[in-house]
Amino acid sequence: MADNNSKTFDRTLAVMAVFAALTAVLALVAALRAGETPAQAAEEGGPATANIELAEWEITGDLEAPSGELSITLSNTGSMVHNLVFENGLRSVDVNGGETVTFEPGRLEPGTYTIFCDIAGHRAAGMEARLVVAGDPGGDAGVAEEDHGGATPAEMDQMMIDSMLAFPAETEGIGNQALEPTEVRADGTKVFDLNASVIEWEVSPGEFVDAWAYNGMVPGPWIKLDVGDNVEINVTNNTELSTDVHWHGVSTPNDMDGVAPYTQDPIAPGETFTYAFEAERPAIGMYHAHLHSQISVPNGMFAPFTIGDTPIPVGQTVSGIEIPEDLEVAREIPMVLNDAGVIGLSLNGKSFPATEPYVVTEGDWLVYHYYNEGLQSHPMHQHQFPQLVFAKDGIPLENPYWADTVNVAPGERYSVLVHPDRAGTWVWHCHILTHVENDEGMFGMVTALVVQPDES
Repeated sequence: MADNNSKTFDRTLAVMAVFAALTAVLALVAALRAGETPAQAAEEGGPATANIELAEWEITGDLEAPSGELSITLSNTGSMVHNLVFENGLRSVDVNGGETVTFEPGRLEPGTYTIFCDIAGHRAAGMEARLVVAGDPGGDAGVAEEDHGGATPAEMDQMMIDSMLAFPAETEGIGNQALEPTEVRADGTKVFDLNASVIEWEVSPGEFVDAWAYNGMVPGPWIKLDVGDNVEINVTNNTELSTDVHWHGVSTPNDMDGVAPYTQDPIAPGETFTYAFEAERPAIGMYHAHLHSQISVPNGMFAPFTIGDTPIPVGQTVSGIEIPEDLEVAREIPMVLNDAGVIGLSLNGKSFPATEPYVVTEGDWLVYHYYNEGLQSHPMHQHQFPQLVFAKDGIPLENPYWADTVNVAPGERYSVLVHPDRAGTWVWHCHILTHVENDEGMFGMVTALVVQPDES
């Protein structure tokens, strides 16, 4: 008898659960039919919820919500780190690609709120939206913040022209400077000192960020060695996190590879570690942190590292163009690409109009080394002058080729030869257009090659 009563009780609970679920579904359907969003159909007295998605380069989802307490389910469906910031200062945590977090901005009064991603360059690339918070039915919603959108075509034209004419703009700090040894020992060993720290860095005019840097610059100093050099590099860590240095694309002994804790102990804050190895063979490498790299590298802790000269295919004819036997390189330009962290969309640590213009003479031969320390590929386009791709990752290509645009993936290095034979100012930029222009003008991954007439 007791057993039968128990079964009856279980069946009753099951029926009640089904009924409750059906009631909830019917309530949601009724709300949706009435034109309400899931956030507006929230239980009376509890916080409303909104689902917002972040991706390259947009903010989508529930962009309407009722007034009062709001809880946002924030999903990053992109591949890069994003966040959500209100113009009035409310800010979510940074969200990695593929992650979902809960962001609770608290009580919002009726009005229109500007929301955006404040990772450097992301707002300019299109990650901005409006969140409308509705008031009582029939009431005056008001405006929480002024909407600065709606520029006329003429105003947009002028903003674009003004932004371009601001180039080149002066900012504090220059990265990628050649690092001289602090000592050359009697046996020829070259000694270098690197200091890892967090600094104030001006990415573009008036935009100062807390960058992770080597020797107070972004990119860090360019270390250039000859094949056969013995080197010691003293790395002092003045950041708040332990670190290491990985010599990307450079041949080293295992215990010098810079991958803590596998090949060495982490370099704790305040400590110094010495990397010692021989520069065995030519390399177009780079160096960057490996421990906590998702924080330090996008935020600026990266730099070029070269050994010897990568052979240029002199004397060869490539697609009908002869490379002279007596070719002399007038200038070697390391170009570090980034798109993430506080540095954002940048060339050599700067965003247009603060990027460096490269002034050369008509008829010069130039070598560019592209280094991608960002999180996505960048097709680099040089106006007017084709680029002879002669090495990838520092390895000479058996079959060099000419290219109008060179696509550089994260971690890759491409070396190209360029022969500017026509005077003028020629734009040089990433050809993902949202990395270089927005409704307010030109920004990000743009610079120029300024070719002056040869008056000799």
